[in-house]
Formats: sequence, C-alpha cells, structure tokens
Amino acid sequence: MSKETILVIEDEPDIVELIQYWLEREGYLVMTASDGETGLAEALERKPDLIVLDLMMPGIDGLEVCRRLRESEATAATPILMLTARSEEADIVVGLELGADDYMTKPFSPRQLVARVRAHLRREARAEATDHAKTRIERDEVVLDAERHELSVAGELVDLTRAEFRLLWMLFSKPGRVFPRAELVETLTGGDAFILERNVDVHVSAVRKKLGEFGNLVVTIRGVGYKCRD
Repeated sequence: MSKETILVIEDEPDIVELIQYWLEREGYLVMTASDGETGLAEALERKPDLIVLDLMMPGIDGLEVCRRLRESEATAATPILMLTARSEEADIVVGLELGADDYMTKPFSPRQLVARVRAHLRREARAEATDHAKTRIERDEVVLDAERHELSVAGELVDLTRAEFRLLWMLFSKPGRVFPRAELVETLTGGDAFILERNVDVHVSAVRKKLGEFGNLVVTIRGVGYKCRD
C-alpha cells in the first residue's frame, strides 16, 4: 500500500523540520518547499494527498498559492491546511474563502497538526468509499451533481470548493431540517479535526454568494445553525 503524501510549503526551516518529523512518524511521505513558487510547481507536478501551506512567505504568498491551487484541475480537490502567524481574523477568512479547508495559528501543537491531517485524509477516504444512493439534488434552479462534483445555478456552472460542496449537499439533502454548527463541522472535517465553528459561517457566506439570487435557500437559524429552505 502506497504512503499518503503531504506537501509542506513553509519558509521557516525549523518549522519544516518539526512538521516533517511528526508527519513521517505517522508514516506519511513528506515533500517540502521553502517558497510559494516552488511549492505551487511541486503541488501541480506531484499532486500530493494534502498540502500544509504557510500564509506569509517571500515571493508568492500563501493566499495567492491557495487561489492558484484551487484554479487548477490537478489540485482543485486537494485538502489544504493553512498555517499562519497572523492573528487577524480577516486573513483566515480570506484563506477559507479561497478554498482552504482548515487553519492553524503559530505556535501550534505538532500532535494537533497530525490529528488534523489525519482527520482530513480519513474524511477523503470515507468520501471516496461512500456509494451515494442519490447523486443529484435540485432545488428551484439550483442543481448539485455528486458524480460530477458540480453546482449549476440557472443553467450556469459555478465553482465550489470541496468543503462548500459537502456543506451544500448536506443542507439540500434534507430541506427544512436544522443542522447545528457542530454537526456541520463534522461534515466538513470528518469529526476528528478541531476546526472552529466560525469557519462554517465563512463557508456559508461564500456559498450564498455563489448561489446568487438563490442564496436565500440557505437559512440562518440564529444561535443554532443552518437549514435549507423548504
């Protein structure tokens, strides 16, 4: 059985060494890049199973790398875990809106990073192994196609990140049912990661924008979570 590969894009050698040591202990094959340009090229060529991406780097920063990774068919579905020393919530929000799946702020616990990596890879494996009885959901002029992993709105294809697609599929599959944020977090991460419930709000906001005039299909239940309008 081949090892799962992790690409670490980080310009601080000490952090790279720490991450590589802990991930290799878990049996992962770790590749590294010390700047955005190299990391982007490695990701597109090697197609890793998961990318650990620092936001603050010389040259192309992590946000731009994330944007380009999501634009490429080769890496559009690759899980991305952001690392940042920035405390501003705006930077994290932008990263999530660009398609990152999760984030950690420096300094971080190596054990927690390993747990998050494991959780995202397990979730990917479960998703691939699941045979969905329903592969298409239609709400008004909004169509979700699980086999193609596509969203169309009024006949126009709309790009979704993996997390956005999972979130929308969960809500649309059971219209009227209220999903607490904690349950949506489990859908986004597989239940093992420590992603904040605030991240769910970011993904919902992004999904509503992409739904355009049909954004009101996703209803906020204040203090609880979200549902798809009946």
